[in-house]
Amino acid sequence: MDGYCLHGQVDRARRIFKIMIDKGIEPNIISYTILINGYCKKKKVDEAMQLFCEISQKGSKPDVVTYNTILQGLFKVGRIGHAKKFFAEMLSAGPIPNFYTHGIVLNGYFKYGLVAEALLLFSKLERKRENTNIIFYNIVIGGLCKNGKLDKARAIFENLPLIGVLPNVRTFTIMINGLCLEGFLDEAKDILRKMEDNGCFPDNVTYNVVVQGYLRCNKICEMATFMKEIAGKGFSFDATTTGFLINVIRENPSVLDIILELHLRSKK
Repeated sequence: MDGYCLHGQVDRARRIFKIMIDKGIEPNIISYTILINGYCKKKKVDEAMQLFCEISQKGSKPDVVTYNTILQGLFKVGRIGHAKKFFAEMLSAGPIPNFYTHGIVLNGYFKYGLVAEALLLFSKLERKRENTNIIFYNIVIGGLCKNGKLDKARAIFENLPLIGVLPNVRTFTIMINGLCLEGFLDEAKDILRKMEDNGCFPDNVTYNVVVQGYLRCNKICEMATFMKEIAGKGFSFDATTTGFLINVIRENPSVLDIILELHLRSKK
């Protein structure tokens, strides 16, 4: 069943499920969750919900993984109201939410612009010190940046050392990307330097984010200077940067000469 679901063949997985029952093998919560997950990945959330109800009718109790799977599916298809109601039911009568539950809900709220709801949940969790590791903060900082709440994201980012949570490379990259999206390239570079000073070294994603910032603002000379600085650090353009670069070259073909020169220099 799991193999079929992983390959998107949920109908075949369902037939295996039926064969199990016909042979007198009672499905357990793991079997149900595998099939529910298969339906959710195919965006067939109604079928997943029917199975979820069937679990309770047969006297079993859905576990936290089952709840997380349904929540993920509801957010995936944009059924926000149902997701909020389902989460509320989980809080009142279901298993205790874990880190993944809160991550799913926070990501869902931010994805659909429900910033107030996301911040309310964030505040509750932070007060209780529940699941407040760096991955949790990465979700919140990234969600705020994507929803135009840069000042709030910056405040949370700057507060991390004060509460004893160490930012990782993803945290720095998320914050740098948020600043670049708003055109604060100098501040983004300052954070890049602090990142290196703290022994948390940028990766290719970080460098691409900065280059995209320069391209987005059409600051080609500054981009060239930055690329000279990172020459020899294994930097390569990702798909997003390449897309930006192609558009810039169409408008200004001389940029291609700069890129070729930098490429040859990095090979020496």
